[in-house]
Amino acid sequence: MEKTELLAQVPLFASLKSTYLSEIASKVTVRNYRRGEAIFHKDDPGYALYIIRKGQVKIHTSSLDGEEVILTILRDGDFFGELALLDGRPRSATATALDNIEILMLHRNDLLSIVGKHAELAIDIMVALSERLRRTNLLLEDSIFLDLPRRLCRRLLELGEKHGFEMDKGIEIDLNLTQQDLADMVGASRVAVNRLLGLFQDMGLVSISKKHIIILRPEELRKRIY
Repeated sequence: MEKTELLAQVPLFASLKSTYLSEIASKVTVRNYRRGEAIFHKDDPGYALYIIRKGQVKIHTSSLDGEEVILTILRDGDFFGELALLDGRPRSATATALDNIEILMLHRNDLLSIVGKHAELAIDIMVALSERLRRTNLLLEDSIFLDLPRRLCRRLLELGEKHGFEMDKGIEIDLNLTQQDLADMVGASRVAVNRLLGLFQDMGLVSISKKHIIILRPEELRKRIY
């Protein structure tokens, strides 16, 4: 896929005309990362915006006791790194490749120059930042008000909504997730999450294989949150 075509599919640039997209495309560079390789670390300088062309990236940080917490998982067409890019402060989290990935990188000065000429892009950036802030608030609320079974139900449904596709028997989450990854997303141990997933499977709510999770009864999972 050409750079301009990919940019047109990114929500951040969706409102821009093709001529403006071509201008941005001329500024981006292509980078490749191997599975497990860090794209940037927390507290690194924020000098670029990243757009995933192919592959999956996890955005994560560490709790006060050193445990990893996965904030979100992104894939083809998603972007990240916009917060530090705009305020010039260090990165607030770490970005790591979940598989071999290809990304487009747009340097801070180039993006700010384009924003200065196209006010609609500035509005789209504010919308994107608002969505990220709402998600951060939701994660905080979950950690305070929801117990582990309900947090796990919510994360499974979110993953199904963002990364799932319909099958005859349910919604398959199309991610290279390990049980440790899922545990890091809900702030629990792998053993506890493994036990709950086994319980959900016995109840016919999900189907678990080595590589995939299939949500069999999403409405039942949703009822267990509230």
